[in-house]
Amino acid sequence: MIISFGGSIGSGKSGIAKRLAEKLGWPLYDMGDVRRRMAQEREMTLEEFNKLGESDPRTDTEVDEYQTKLGQAEDNFIIVGRTSWHFIPQSLKIFLKAKPEIGAARVFKSLQGRNEGRNLETIEAVLESNKKRVISDGLRYQKYFQIDVFDETNYDWVLDTSDLTEDDVFKAVLSFVQEKMV
Repeated sequence: MIISFGGSIGSGKSGIAKRLAEKLGWPLYDMGDVRRRMAQEREMTLEEFNKLGESDPRTDTEVDEYQTKLGQAEDNFIIVGRTSWHFIPQSLKIFLKAKPEIGAARVFKSLQGRNEGRNLETIEAVLESNKKRVISDGLRYQKYFQIDVFDETNYDWVLDTSDLTEDDVFKAVLSFVQEKMV
């Protein structure tokens, strides 16, 4: 089984996917981390890298070719990425969402060591940056792949994490996954 996580910014995708991978003893692949490394190699922030991607499809296609190959070659892993459900269609597709303000607050707390953007010194600045990122993601994925990564009907299960603790989200996700593993 392959489990793919998509969703809104700050919904808990990466943290929950990491906990689930540890629980199941499976590898975890996080496309956001891959994109952040690609941006850093170019001495760019993720925000700048996403903007570049609006005119240069290679910023996305490299990552998407990688995850396509993973889906063809491996099994029993977890992947986090907005397009993972599309490039690994046989995956169990989970969408986590959070209200934009809550997502921004969560991202703000985790900015240490992340290459998100410049001048993100307040939650409000993160919220504005997140809005731009959602627009950029939507433009790129529609332009290059004709998909809407925020359309919840593309997923097998959707969970709003806005008012839940990380433990509550993890328990709900684990329960859903265990039901599907039977």
